[in-house]
Amino acid sequence: MTTHPTLSNWLSIAALGVIWGGTFMVVAIALEGFGPLTVASARTTLGAVSLLILMRALGRPMPSGRAVWGYLAVIGALNTALPFALLSWGQQYVPSAFAGISMAALPLFVLPLAHLFSDEKMSGRKALGVVVGFTGAAVLIGPNALRIGQGIVPLAQLACIAASLSYAVSSVLTRRCPPVDSISMAALTLVVGSICLIPAMLLIEGLPTWPAGRAGYAIIFLGLVPTAFAALLRVQTIRTAGSVFMTLVNYQVPLWSVVFGTLVLSEVLPLRFFAALALILTGLLISQWVGLQKLFMRS
Repeated sequence: MTTHPTLSNWLSIAALGVIWGGTFMVVAIALEGFGPLTVASARTTLGAVSLLILMRALGRPMPSGRAVWGYLAVIGALNTALPFALLSWGQQYVPSAFAGISMAALPLFVLPLAHLFSDEKMSGRKALGVVVGFTGAAVLIGPNALRIGQGIVPLAQLACIAASLSYAVSSVLTRRCPPVDSISMAALTLVVGSICLIPAMLLIEGLPTWPAGRAGYAIIFLGLVPTAFAALLRVQTIRTAGSVFMTLVNYQVPLWSVVFGTLVLSEVLPLRFFAALALILTGLLISQWVGLQKLFMRS
């Protein structure tokens, strides 16, 4: 297996940046006709069905062992059900660009968690990157962090940050999980997410109906493209070019979320969003500098 990025790898990483960066805009459109739990449930279920069909077509094995299934259950809840629900709920009250920028903090959450719960120890340089990045996250939330209980917006902002933290915890657990086929893992964690979300949706929002306008098409897109197709593209990219190369997506997602939010949804963003974005990306660059140097030297 080669770890030298090819033209195909570069095109894949660019496509993933656009797809995941545009996801927040599409969620905002889906919320025009559906409740947040319905958006999260439909996205998860459509993605699960798509990957289960592919898993069966390719003859991928089901995992075995009680420990593996325990990991899949927790990862499924933390990587799909909880963050999808938090982001969908939060995006009712904050710009889609805010949600996209908050996701840039994901690797910064992973570093201290991996230091504490795995053998990936954090160096002084990585610690500096985390401090700079978290300063950006604080700027992103702004003074609203001090006004919890005075309106829904501060809670919605914290929900988006909490989604990023949930992704980070699931990432560390994924590294610790016993070996599982990648496509099977992606499919089954989405199944777990559906099992968690569908009862909550039915209890709180009821059975969905097809709405007029673009919301229904947005929800189909969410399930098939950023959830199912992007998961496969991510697996293929990591297998052929390595996980360090995959970190390049982290720099693109917040930028595309700002572009789509501004141009398509006409969101008016405060200057602190751009200052926060610069700080978070700088923190990422500092923390991943050695890996990125090696990547571009061999490219």
